[in-house]
Amino acid sequence: MTLPLVFLPGMMCDARLFSPQIAALSARRTIVCAALSGERSMAEMADRVLGELPPRFALAGLSMGGILAMEMIRQQPNRIERLVLMATNPLAEQPKVKAGREPQIERAKTGALAAMMEDTFIPRYLARPDPELAALCHDMAMAAGPETFIRQSEALRDRPDQCEMLRGVDCPTLILSGDEDRLCPPERHALMKELMPHAVRISLPGIGHLPTLEAPEETTKALTAWLT
Repeated sequence: MTLPLVFLPGMMCDARLFSPQIAALSARRTIVCAALSGERSMAEMADRVLGELPPRFALAGLSMGGILAMEMIRQQPNRIERLVLMATNPLAEQPKVKAGREPQIERAKTGALAAMMEDTFIPRYLARPDPELAALCHDMAMAAGPETFIRQSEALRDRPDQCEMLRGVDCPTLILSGDEDRLCPPERHALMKELMPHAVRISLPGIGHLPTLEAPEETTKALTAWLT
């Protein structure tokens, strides 16, 4: 039986983040994209998502989804047969980033989510300006809404460091990123490779924080090889 594939989207994103990969891979396997809007901690989010999934599966997370994937494998490693971490970060929130969360939460509470996505988040997602992808990111964020932004911000702010946990991961693992990612820069992915020497690391030239959308064909090719 073909292993189900579970996608975990990034902050303020949904299944559309993986639409090229879902279109390419769904003919041959069950694909699930988890909704990540209801919990205020990574531990609670992981517990809920794990409760909704089949006994064993392949797991692919991007950005916040990658952080959640690490928490899921920490909680129930025997259920995850293959792991891919994309454009993500194994470290706890850095003090400078943590200090910026509260002003962002306040902006979301006061109706400035759309403006914040346009002036703070979306410009840092893409290596090159792309109006179509920027509009998609905006649409996903608006569909998620301010309450989701607040809960996800709190979960990211308070997340644990997962470096020691990653040392114990032994399932087939892919680390995939863009070499122009400004949110999760190359050194974060080099660190994960150091922690998991068995992992395959792919760095896509000229790509930013959203390789699934910025380099869909290359990302799908890498995922296909990882799955087989």
